[in-house]
Amino acid sequence: MTKAGLTGPLTGKVMVITGGGTGIGAATGIECARAGMDILIVGRRIDPLKRTADAIKSFGARCECLALDVAEEGASSRILDCATETFGGFDAVFANAGYGVEKPLASMTEHEIRRMIEVNLLATAFLMREAGERFIRDKKPGHILACSSCLSKYTMPNFGVYSATKSGQNMLCRSMRFECRPHGVEVSSVHPVTTLTEFFDVAQHHSGSHAGLLKHKISTKSSGFFVQPSSRVGRAVVRCLRRPRSEVWTSYPARLAGGLFELFPPIYDVVLRIIAARARKERSQS
Repeated sequence: MTKAGLTGPLTGKVMVITGGGTGIGAATGIECARAGMDILIVGRRIDPLKRTADAIKSFGARCECLALDVAEEGASSRILDCATETFGGFDAVFANAGYGVEKPLASMTEHEIRRMIEVNLLATAFLMREAGERFIRDKKPGHILACSSCLSKYTMPNFGVYSATKSGQNMLCRSMRFECRPHGVEVSSVHPVTTLTEFFDVAQHHSGSHAGLLKHKISTKSSGFFVQPSSRVGRAVVRCLRRPRSEVWTSYPARLAGGLFELFPPIYDVVLRIIAARARKERSQS
């Protein structure tokens, strides 16, 4: 069986990152640049992309920006075509674009549900499929990653749709890993916990009056047991590129909690009741 993943040093390899203008995507681009990679960053807003590109280029790496909505029809082909035209190809793809909303399913509109599934899950699936098809067609070793979440293993009240998309990303990676590995292509899912990014601001904007836990997180996000800088996730992605594994976790307690909740659902129910009560309290005090 062909050895899967990237071979040799990362210097000169090309990484494609969606959601690359801010947060985990930007931090991963910077860490990849530190490792000697060239980067294509993709996002909806050109100004954050340009700021991140400047930071990436400060490490001597080449960087190209592509402003588009990953949920647009044909976006995956445009992204990978851009990498090919700019750098002559690509070696790794990180499907990172996504957002969250804190709302009960019964309070979400059909548009809100469809949009989150399109951005978080379908765009990821299309980019992974397109990258895998090209790697296999060209008989080229590569690495495909998707930014899932610790909430892919266990959800919280009012995060059902978000967690469903993250669980779906995880399942896509698990299945595709064994579909592509014989062709020399590695596939990994990334499972961050809370990170210090604009995720909270965007999520609270979409959540409106339903934001309870998000308001609490925003007010305390500078500290906390499950709060980490986005650079930690970026460094973990680079380590995975060098030494591939199926899942990338940056918090062992969060990973342990996921396993514990799977083994003992009644414990999980107790935790969820506490979380739901806290969210109601946060909303009543706002």
